[in-house]
Amino acid sequence: MNRSKLIVTPASSPNEEGSLLTVTPESAGWKYVGFEVVQLAEGQSLSRETAGLEVCLVLLTGKADVVTKQAEWKNIGQRMSVFEKIPPYSVYVPNDDRYEVIALTAVELAICSAPGAGNHKARLIASDQVGVETRGYGNIERQIHNILPEQEPADSLLVVEVFTPNGHWSSYPPHKHDRDALPDESFLEETYYYRVDPGHGFAVQRVYTDDRSLDETLIVKNGETVLVPRGYHPVSAPPGYDVYYLNVMAGPTRTWKFHNDPEHAWIMTKPREA
Repeated sequence: MNRSKLIVTPASSPNEEGSLLTVTPESAGWKYVGFEVVQLAEGQSLSRETAGLEVCLVLLTGKADVVTKQAEWKNIGQRMSVFEKIPPYSVYVPNDDRYEVIALTAVELAICSAPGAGNHKARLIASDQVGVETRGYGNIERQIHNILPEQEPADSLLVVEVFTPNGHWSSYPPHKHDRDALPDESFLEETYYYRVDPGHGFAVQRVYTDDRSLDETLIVKNGETVLVPRGYHPVSAPPGYDVYYLNVMAGPTRTWKFHNDPEHAWIMTKPREA
């Protein structure tokens, strides 16, 4: 049986540029979000033009120099595994710019992209500039790193990473953002890039709509990406396996206004007494 069209699996080895996995609006069948995972060996570099896209370069692991047309940052990055739970270093690069990433160690790089309008300059997003929060309670508690939230400047992109402890749920209660109906709900396409510890484990993600025209329960492996074009999209980390994911979102309006599934929204009220 074929695996879901919502799952994008990485190549067995990177290509000459280091690319392992690529999502484009054309491949996803949507309009806004692009996502790519690149692995660079020590001393290897990657150089790209941004053209009409703004880009957020997230150093998932490793250290690198990053150069754009107007600025450069030396020896950025600090974590060697996402499960160190240290906020990452990232670089925002506007459209009509260019960037070069020079790996000082082995590097895993996430390239998050969406349409740009030239309203912002390239900048470093240092680890200590990333907002850290704990969300949920009990077995829906998880740690959030707000890399590029709506309060920080960008034209389209929203970028966040989430750590879900084993046995916990996240993106929960199930919520969606698939209607351009502000102020109640915004339309945002979304990708989930997964890491699982230990690496032979898996995560479970359900993607479903109210009318069930889309209703899939996905077994997601380490290194895979899930596309969420619409619908609710909760995540479960099985016992024994911690789950990390990087979310990239974009849509016609850069704001995250979500709608909880009415059947499960009660979960966010005060926990019941034992």
